[in-house]
Amino acid sequence: MIEVNRQGEVWVFAEAEDGKLSDVPLELMSKGKSLAEKLSVPLAAVLAGGGVRGLADKLVAHGADKVYMVEDEKLTHYQTTGYAKVICGLISEHKPQVVMYGATPIGRDLAPSVASAMKCGLTADCTDLQIGDHTEPVSKTEHKNLLFQIRPAFGGNIIATIVNYDRWPQMATVREGVMPMTEPDESRKGEIVECTASLDGLTLPLQIIESHRQEKAVNLKAARIIVSGGAGVGSRENFQLIWELAGCLGAEVGGSRAAVDLGYVEHDHQVGQTGTTVRPALYIACGISGAVQHRAGMAESAKIIAINTDKDAPIFGVAHYGIVGDLNEVLPKMIKAVRTGAKG
Repeated sequence: MIEVNRQGEVWVFAEAEDGKLSDVPLELMSKGKSLAEKLSVPLAAVLAGGGVRGLADKLVAHGADKVYMVEDEKLTHYQTTGYAKVICGLISEHKPQVVMYGATPIGRDLAPSVASAMKCGLTADCTDLQIGDHTEPVSKTEHKNLLFQIRPAFGGNIIATIVNYDRWPQMATVREGVMPMTEPDESRKGEIVECTASLDGLTLPLQIIESHRQEKAVNLKAARIIVSGGAGVGSRENFQLIWELAGCLGAEVGGSRAAVDLGYVEHDHQVGQTGTTVRPALYIACGISGAVQHRAGMAESAKIIAINTDKDAPIFGVAHYGIVGDLNEVLPKMIKAVRTGAKG
């Protein structure tokens, strides 16, 4: 644990593999910038890996005032031991007050390892971060400018705000897609701080012989229109209506967790708290009840159309337009209308 440093920087762990930055740190840069401005401190990115020097300028363009860059061949492939040692060393030396990670497989592995080593708190899978003040209920001690770590809790039935006022750095993993990625500003200038990995004598537990990656079958985050189906679709065969409407609209196909669990659609298409968070121009929810876990992943869509037989379904609470009816009757009419309109 390091001492509370209220002048410490805001950090984003810049996850990179195969010479590429993932989208998540770039999404976090916009939120990090707003937090850093609120605290009147610099925003810094932590970039570790093998041959990552060329990625530092991209982080600066997305808002970093500093990039702590650690290059070492032992960091070419992610392994917890090496990365945790590097991040803990940087935290001990520079004493940031906030450290953010993407809630990716790597972030979910690295962040708790660092938190355990530094004896500080960690809030996982946050959907928002804010700066605010907190008063202890017993001692009435007031703490200014804490990181409010906001996330669904108790199965998504409540939204919890978690604070950490005495064990720093304040650390959180943030769900992919919940923060909008801003356009880069190539004219920005930032400081590149070259750091030493200090991994001499460290034996990594794994030897990487070969690495194979499989890209997702669908890029929901980039879609302007998404047609999603839920358990109410009824079967994998009925789910063909979802595919057909999406094809007419030039849309991507999404699904609720229930639809994925039932085998109606593959996991890559899952929208929601345990899937992908999306912000399309149009989101059509078919047979989706609208549990808070699903709404957390699509409520920021510009326009939402909901189709459900239950007029009291929670999805209607976030929908701009609602259709109470059987999707097996509604969707064929929509498909026909779209196709007729396309023909003029």
